[in-house]
Amino acid sequence: MSPHANVANGAALEEISDAVDNVNVLKQNLKEKAQAEKDLYEESEFDKEKDKTQFRQYEDACDRVKNFYKEQHTKQTVAYNLKARNDFHSKTRAEMSVWDAMEKLNTLIDESDPDTSLSQIDHLLQSAEAIRRDGKPRWMQLTGLIHDLGKLLFFYDARGQWDVVGDTFPVGCGFDERIIYGTESFEDNEDFGHPIYSTPNGIYNPGCGLDNVMLSWGHDEYLYHVVKEQSTLPDEALAMIRYHSFYPWHNAGAYRHLMNEKDEEMLKAVKAFNPYDLYSKSDDVPTVEELKPYYFDLIDEFFPTKIIKW
Repeated sequence: MSPHANVANGAALEEISDAVDNVNVLKQNLKEKAQAEKDLYEESEFDKEKDKTQFRQYEDACDRVKNFYKEQHTKQTVAYNLKARNDFHSKTRAEMSVWDAMEKLNTLIDESDPDTSLSQIDHLLQSAEAIRRDGKPRWMQLTGLIHDLGKLLFFYDARGQWDVVGDTFPVGCGFDERIIYGTESFEDNEDFGHPIYSTPNGIYNPGCGLDNVMLSWGHDEYLYHVVKEQSTLPDEALAMIRYHSFYPWHNAGAYRHLMNEKDEEMLKAVKAFNPYDLYSKSDDVPTVEELKPYYFDLIDEFFPTKIIKW
């Protein structure tokens, strides 16, 4: 692949990643708005006085990502996910420190979109600094710093945008209606209508625990597998990394039948983390050089090997 092609693909990936984030922000805003206005409008047939601006904005955002999700929902099959995991365990893509990985990820947007005011490192530092300002534990600050590092997948094994970014969901069991765009968007997936994979439990047992469930492969799942083996971060941090894009679960309540007691606690952790991912972007850009010493110490505290196998 030529450098120019990589830049173009990087721009496309970052654009769809931002659009997906915007959709999730708008979905959350609409959910909160609906909850706040329930009493006011519960007896109305037509909410004539309700502000429809947010709804139009949400529909516009959905239009931008609809084709992306159609491709993702078609190609994220059991077969693909088994192969992706086998490929992950079969090789090391690179060996570098966490900060070096952040700087490599930074080239995704620095090279592909030079006019943007927000780099990958800026977003990661904004998330971490917001968590730090609220006095959250050091391990959670670090989780905010690294939560999107799985986008490194773009430089290595990615087949497109659909296996790097986007909301995640289980494979190997029925696709829940609460996944964005619903079950109709999976009609071209080879597992759709499968005698086993399309049933509520599929290849899993009720209450088996999400640790035993395959989630659609992407930057969350990839980083989770990297960090699980090479850091001392607690289970709550691993859950924040693995499930931060699992919106059907932590935002809409889907797949509860697969959860165990541990997952109930992990759900609380993911919900606590979610606002720092969704709402931390702002015009206040962190001063990277000033923050480096603090976060270097933080990284070393939880990544004892220093050099990580990616």
